[in-house]
Amino acid sequence: MNIELSPDKRYFSIGEVAKAFGVNASLIRFWDSEFDILKPKKNGKGNRMFTPEDVKNLQLIFHLVKERGFTLEGAKTHLKEGQKKTLDKFDIITKLKGIKLELTTIKNNL
Repeated sequence: MNIELSPDKRYFSIGEVAKAFGVNASLIRFWDSEFDILKPKKNGKGNRMFTPEDVKNLQLIFHLVKERGFTLEGAKTHLKEGQKKTLDKFDIITKLKGIKLELTTIKNNL
């Protein structure tokens, strides 16, 4: 997952999001229909445009389903029952992965 969440960019196309997660756009559309926390805007053509908040929620869904092996129903339940707690844990995991990447880069440059 490598999507640039620059403050200048307010919306991401479904293609950009799918590429960042390494999945097909159809999976992103499917998750959009399955998870209530995703609320992408639609442009005049009906194309989904994801906000940075949507991308963050997609990262959480991706983490639960693809990395932790939750079923869709399990992920939905997990999000509904403890969304704040889940988001806090996910933020910690994301920060730790960033720190690990920085440390690995430093180690490789020595």
